[in-house]
Amino acid sequence: MTDSTSLPPWLTRIGVFDLETTGIDVMRDRIVTAHVGVLDHHGAEIAARTWLADPGVPIPAGATAIHGITSERAHRDGAPAAQVIAGVVAALRSLLDQGVPVVAYNAAFDFSLLAHEARRHRIAPLENPSPVIDPLIIDKTYDRYRPGKRTLEIVAAHYGVDLRGAHDASADAVAAGRVAQALAQRFPLPPSAGELHTRQIGWARAQAASLTDYFVRIGRIDPTERVDGRWPVRDGDPARQSTRPGPF
Repeated sequence: MTDSTSLPPWLTRIGVFDLETTGIDVMRDRIVTAHVGVLDHHGAEIAARTWLADPGVPIPAGATAIHGITSERAHRDGAPAAQVIAGVVAALRSLLDQGVPVVAYNAAFDFSLLAHEARRHRIAPLENPSPVIDPLIIDKTYDRYRPGKRTLEIVAAHYGVDLRGAHDASADAVAAGRVAQALAQRFPLPPSAGELHTRQIGWARAQAASLTDYFVRIGRIDPTERVDGRWPVRDGDPARQSTRPGPF
């Protein structure tokens, strides 16, 4: 559990959010499971809601291998996708309207896919969700040159956060929240959630530019292409926006 005495006040009550999906294309893939919860100053979850959706499309075997949900199970046990999406949007909107920061690891993926799902089902999406905390963006900013991948499992272990059952939306959401609290204990984060949110917009843009240069250099993308650095929501249809950023 977190040593609450060293946390900034705005990290003593945080929302946590994670999706498991049919794939990594934020415009076309669908939500399979979702979790929204609240952690206290010790990192204990004090409120939680988990959803299983029938996405309305087959779940590819590759996605099932990651999160364990088959098409048959989702169709049998899942709620209609529109009902799930409306519930997730409402839960997040409630937290953000209260000024509670919401933590999501690789937030631009989850918030972007949720926005596209909401529009697909004619549900009002979250408009400029804030404040959002993204431990991936923060870790890459404050410990830029640490070698190795930056999956949630690896980063959680690095900061001493126990993650059991990775790729379960609930386990991943809670672990991401605890990583955010651990980052605040190790690094001098901005003095408010609002300022951190604003800084992450710039950090995400800079990281995408650096990644673009690297991908061009190794021939992974064409020099005319760009990694989309918009955060926490990538909207529209820019080049490469559908690619879920990897653990670089």
